[in-house]
Amino acid sequence: MSRFLVFIVIAIFSVNVYARDFGGRIIIGLNGEPSNLIPPLATDSASHEVSDLIYVSLVKYNKNLKIVPWAAKSFKILDGGKKIRFKLRKNIFWFDGYPLTAEDVYFTYKLMINPKTPTAYGEDFKLVKNFKIISPYEFEVIYPRVYAQALASWGIAILPKHILEKENLLNTKYTRNPMGAGPYYLKEWEPGRRLVLDVNKNYFEGRACLDEVIYRIIPDLGTMFLELKARNLDLMNLTPLQYKYQTITNFWQDNFNKYKYLSFAYTYLGYNLRHPFFRDIRVRQAIAYALNKQEIIQGVLLGLGKSTIGPYKPGTWVYNNKLKDYPYNPKKALVLLKEAGFADKDKDGILEKDGKPFVFTLLTNQGNSLRLKTAIIIQYRLAQIGIKVKIRTVEWATFIHDFIDKGRFDAVILGWSIPQDPDLYDVWHSSKAVPGGLNFIGFKNKEVDELLEQGRQTLDIQKRKKIYDRVQEILHFEQPYCFLYVPMALPIVHKRFRSIKPAPAGISYNFIHWWVPKREQTFFLP
Repeated sequence: MSRFLVFIVIAIFSVNVYARDFGGRIIIGLNGEPSNLIPPLATDSASHEVSDLIYVSLVKYNKNLKIVPWAAKSFKILDGGKKIRFKLRKNIFWFDGYPLTAEDVYFTYKLMINPKTPTAYGEDFKLVKNFKIISPYEFEVIYPRVYAQALASWGIAILPKHILEKENLLNTKYTRNPMGAGPYYLKEWEPGRRLVLDVNKNYFEGRACLDEVIYRIIPDLGTMFLELKARNLDLMNLTPLQYKYQTITNFWQDNFNKYKYLSFAYTYLGYNLRHPFFRDIRVRQAIAYALNKQEIIQGVLLGLGKSTIGPYKPGTWVYNNKLKDYPYNPKKALVLLKEAGFADKDKDGILEKDGKPFVFTLLTNQGNSLRLKTAIIIQYRLAQIGIKVKIRTVEWATFIHDFIDKGRFDAVILGWSIPQDPDLYDVWHSSKAVPGGLNFIGFKNKEVDELLEQGRQTLDIQKRKKIYDRVQEILHFEQPYCFLYVPMALPIVHKRFRSIKPAPAGISYNFIHWWVPKREQTFFLP
């Protein structure tokens, strides 16, 4: 074969490998309705999932969980880690055509440190000593001391100065009509039903392959599954029951691809530490002894998950493998409760202290069958040691705004995503135990505060390991949460979507490159 023909063959092969069709839509099931599409103001996962397609940030994690530039063209770590110099790309524009510049980043920074901004994420930016704009597309951020999460913190969404600088963030239309610079813009929002995102053809990385992304709000996972089966959805996260037993027929194998990997999230039983019963460490430890985590993992997750003793993903460098979990030991639980002053004096099967029966309400959000099943098992096991548990489920937005943010709960079953950096400041530092803060259970420990502050100021991974190992030891002893499990992520996606390549970051890291052949594109709107 001549050199010329070899070149032609290679060229044709390259075209076949990289050719993608544009167009079509994807319909995604969303368990809760977003609360706010200005990302710094939102703490719920639904808001951030949608916002991630609307906004851009300076940096992001790639498929291998390495921090890489995004809106930034480049960054340099200077002065031993106390300074970061960013250069912005010059081809990024807001949806209305205005260029994104260093002024927008500075505006975002000022918003984050403004005490009037209702954000749970401002602490990272209050550590900045000086923000220096060098040119419209270059700036420096200077810290008085090393901050280990400095670079990662700039993964926050950049906000448009020309749109928001005169707005009251507590009462602005842009919470539901966002102005971003990402691959998609919000076209339509039907409250309680759906959000429709249209492709931004001027997106600086090149337009995304899919024309539309539709999020259908379906609070109940069982209903969501029926919609998937009826082909009114293209993507959802399966429950273990759905994954193992309800998606194994030829229909599912012919039409969908399933994925499975340990998620970066954990589920926990959290106590309101202002509650008179839960102030006592012995009570919280007793509950840990009374629960059988393996029973929960088998009964709720059907084995598709791992038990955990802390706020990190098992198998990662920061997870403290030296800690031994509380074994299932109801007799030990009863001993601790007796030491704490509880006894069943009237022989009705419920423990009392100072004349008050040990009865509490366990709160979780509607539509999450896994959390509800977890609550039922906890209810059953605690009844065996004389604690009566009432279970209540509440619609997501009400759950967050009226109960969690205001501290109006006894105990909750919830979950947190696990960040790539081990910094736990926003959830566990005592300064965050305020209304609307992420430390909504009210945990306060002076040593933990000092450790979290040290961990932020240390770059050496071995020193950070010792710091966060000690934090885990304290949390394990004090049990402000009973850390339950890390579930498997179980996404299912219709087979017509191409270029889905699982990686350490999951499957959505390259979402803008997902595509559908022209002949398979659908345009119906349920």
